[in-house]
Amino acid sequence: MSADVALIAGTGALPGLLAAARPGMLICELHGFACAVAGAEPLVFRIERLVPFLDTLVERGITQVCFAGAIRRPRLEPELFDMRTASLVPRLLPAFQAGDDASLRAVIGLFEEWGLEVVGADQIAPALVPGAGLLAGAPSEADTRDAARAAEIVAALGAADVGQGAVVAQGLCLAVESLPGTDAMLAFAGAHRAILPEPAGARGVFYKAPKPGQDRRVDLPAIGPQTVANAAAAGLAGIAFEAGGILLLDREETIKAAENAGVFLWAREA
Repeated sequence: MSADVALIAGTGALPGLLAAARPGMLICELHGFACAVAGAEPLVFRIERLVPFLDTLVERGITQVCFAGAIRRPRLEPELFDMRTASLVPRLLPAFQAGDDASLRAVIGLFEEWGLEVVGADQIAPALVPGAGLLAGAPSEADTRDAARAAEIVAALGAADVGQGAVVAQGLCLAVESLPGTDAMLAFAGAHRAILPEPAGARGVFYKAPKPGQDRRVDLPAIGPQTVANAAAAGLAGIAFEAGGILLLDREETIKAAENAGVFLWAREA
């Protein structure tokens, strides 16, 4: 049991997987972003009352906090702020406007000020993080080159705090991940395949990795069966990702989906 750990659960499959891996965690849910943790009666909180929420965690004996799942930046309602949370706005607002990494660092710092240790999803369920190697299929030489080019692009994007993924085909960047997310990027890549110079050439690779210097306790990239389905629908040859830097959701189903779709899965050395 993990009665001293709070899981700040967003949407998607990851919170449920972590809850199953570490039973007994206190499930917390940001108002407006219902989590999908089976059987949970989450503690619902609002950003406008963040300080009372932090006080509640401490009062309940929580010592560690894990963030998992997708959460968009909520629309704030000024009239709901309590005085103590409102006093933090001048400090937090510039970070929120600077990008995802800056926002997350600010949030982590705040939780740590309350004596709460922020731990990564990989610490709760280390089996979700694949080591180096092929999990399904095999990339061609052209795919290997495209993956290397995509890795360069993702590193450059990440340094600017933009995204964690890119699609490269025949050495050309078809799409990069930005605020709309991975699914939108893959849909865009699929819709623009006609611009490739060789219609019968290399089909392309989706590459995903953490941002350079990213605090890996939060926002660790994840892929799952739906990612495979979207990559296949986009006509790509496969998915490559940084070994040790990606959460593989529902490993067996993801690998099975890749094999059925003829899409390779490659945990690539950084």
